[in-house]
Amino acid sequence: MTADDLIKAAVESNEAFIKELERIIKDELHMTATEFSEKSGIPASTIYKLMSGHREPNIKTLRQIVSVLRKFEAKGKTEGSGVSGFIAVIAARPVLDIITEKKLKVKDRLLTIREYSATSMEEAIIAAIKAERDGAKAVVCAPIVSTTIEKILRIPVATIMPRDSLFEAIELAARKMG
Repeated sequence: MTADDLIKAAVESNEAFIKELERIIKDELHMTATEFSEKSGIPASTIYKLMSGHREPNIKTLRQIVSVLRKFEAKGKTEGSGVSGFIAVIAARPVLDIITEKKLKVKDRLLTIREYSATSMEEAIIAAIKAERDGAKAVVCAPIVSTTIEKILRIPVATIMPRDSLFEAIELAARKMG
């Protein structure tokens, strides 16, 4: 939840607030500071000063930003087919590093992808529960853990079926055998 993340960052430090505000505007909302200013009604000069560290957020401005973010979040929940949130991908870090896009267009809908790193079945199960609590609307994970996760979660679970990489690994093993 972006508004809650920003509040936590503001309480932590000015540096954390600046970093989180930039992340939310650029990565979550896919906007420039000017576009965010236009949508929020907060002067562009204020947004630029906050993001550059030339101004500390006062409580009024923080409330205004949080209010706007919550409106964006609520709007996301009512748009399209009523599905909001993101798709969680649970995998080992090398698999997650292959994901270059954090947004993916599927059937004219722009979906957010959020990564959850896991190196054991236990970590994958914990990541799945955390993803659902974070607002995930679906989970993508390995077949070895997907049946367990499906029993725990109330959201759809899709299984990664790495056909090409499986055959490549078999061929590599055969070459190593001699």
